[in-house]
Amino acid sequence: MKKGFIAFAVIVSIVSCTGKSSVKKFQVSGIITNNTAKMIYLEEIPVATMQLAVMDSAALDKDGKYILKTNRGEASVFNLRLDQNAYPLTSIINDTSAITVNVTMNKDNRQFAESYEVKGSIASQQMKDFMYSINKSLQKIFLINRRSDSLIRSGNSTDSVKNALLAERTEEAGKVTQLFSTAISRSDNPALTMFELSYYQGAANNPGNKIQAINNEEVSKIVDDVAARFPEHTGVAAVKRSLDAELKRTTGLKGKQAPEIVLPDVNGKEVRLSSFRGKYVLVDFWASWCGPCRRENPNVVKAYNRFRNKNFAILGVSLDRPGGKNEWVRAIMEDNLTWTQVSDLKEWESVVVPLYNFGEEGIPYNVLVDPAGKIIAERLRGPELEAKLEEVLK
Repeated sequence: MKKGFIAFAVIVSIVSCTGKSSVKKFQVSGIITNNTAKMIYLEEIPVATMQLAVMDSAALDKDGKYILKTNRGEASVFNLRLDQNAYPLTSIINDTSAITVNVTMNKDNRQFAESYEVKGSIASQQMKDFMYSINKSLQKIFLINRRSDSLIRSGNSTDSVKNALLAERTEEAGKVTQLFSTAISRSDNPALTMFELSYYQGAANNPGNKIQAINNEEVSKIVDDVAARFPEHTGVAAVKRSLDAELKRTTGLKGKQAPEIVLPDVNGKEVRLSSFRGKYVLVDFWASWCGPCRRENPNVVKAYNRFRNKNFAILGVSLDRPGGKNEWVRAIMEDNLTWTQVSDLKEWESVVVPLYNFGEEGIPYNVLVDPAGKIIAERLRGPELEAKLEEVLK
């Protein structure tokens, strides 16, 4: 528990930096059709707080016309929002001094746009096209999952049908990854690139989509490239500094020999990490009282069941509390953790905490150790774990 890994949250925040610009003002105007709202707001996401900041507002006239203005600043993402609606109307990028956004509202649900057009902004149009393409594939994945669930509930799901649906979903998930790769390669705007990165990672973080998330090292490479291309963008520079510091801190053991662990298992028998030499070993630090650990356990179980016969093992290391053996064993059974489990039942006073230096960041925490005993990855969560194992256990 303690602190979570926040590198990606930092990335999301950069799309709203302000800075010097030769163009002093940024104007957004247009017409809202099928509208019942009274007011429209122009919002920007501030760097430090990630809380939406209203930069301007205007009353919509009887024809739905509006004009909004603010300082242009450096490349940023802005939202248009009607009244106090929970969801923004649409998002745009300030790559020019004046943009026209015309929106037709959904007649059945006036919180959402039926359609909209952007004029005068290349980056805003690219963002719209990107979201439309991604959402189209996500909708297909959603329908595939719903068909699969329906067949399973009805008892009519044969292996051939399940495999066909799995192949269809995998193909669609691959399209999303390709759409993202193509989009960022074409982007010539730092705010657009960061928005696309955030949008893709958000889709990948939904386990039902089965989209491969980008790991922290790859995220850092993308940010490094944007920072090199746009060296005067203060927001990107700030994110790069944060990511560099985060990666330096979280990859402190990568490439080094894994410190030896010697702890008793649930039966009191001494187990050594070095006894797993010759296999890839995931050393998984967790505890029965740790909510995030328990929520992550299904991902670890899934990875173990998939790769257990491919020279792969897991050593679970619990930080359960003194006198907490019953809770520890119960959690092992409830979460179906069928691999070797060890603990000295000393919580944060455990000998493993300073050895692996994760006391500040907390648990869940893991390291992947290669057959020679060297740490090759850390903090593999969710789809990142299976992706890394797939890479090394070919």
